Amino acid sequence: GGGPGDPELITVRGRRLLAEADVVVVDRLAPRVLLDRLDPSVEVVDVGKVPHGAGPTQQQISALLVDRARAGKRVVRLKGGDPFVFGRGGEEALALAAAGVPFEVVPGVSAAVAAPAYAGIPVTHRGLAASYAVISATLAGGAPADLARTAAAADTLVLLMAAERLGGVCAQLIAAGRPADE
Repeated sequence: GGGPGDPELITVRGRRLLAEADVVVVDRLAPRVLLDRLDPSVEVVDVGKVPHGAGPTQQQISALLVDRARAGKRVVRLKGGDPFVFGRGGEEALALAAAGVPFEVVPGVSAAVAAPAYAGIPVTHRGLAASYAVISATLAGGAPADLARTAAAADTLVLLMAAERLGGVCAQLIAAGRPADE
């Protein structure tokens, strides 16, 4: 995981593994400035997907990881945030495991907690919020999520992939009982 965008928020382990890589397969939301620090001999493969646009399929990305690793390359898959928080890291891990390719997951700081922190909003706060939930407002294929069932599940809701449908998201949450001024 490359962290939430600030290149200084990648873990020390993540930075070290990037410096040791032969190949870096990078997502659109990964902190791109980290690529500037790579040795010029490192192969950088951009697999970023533009919303509603063209890009490699998940199967193509997984095949690329397997191919480069089987060729004896040290491969780093650089993703934004944490690879296991709406980052398809689980799908890629399954593909590598199925191919018999050893791998390691290096967690990253998720925007789900970093963005509220940067804005000065604690996701939990004694006496106010004892729980929080991270929810994708957009499901596979671009379908909107049914937020009614999660609206009351936590004190604080962190919604990712919600910007394009913010009005509908707010309407769903209000209809499900969340305060309109929240």
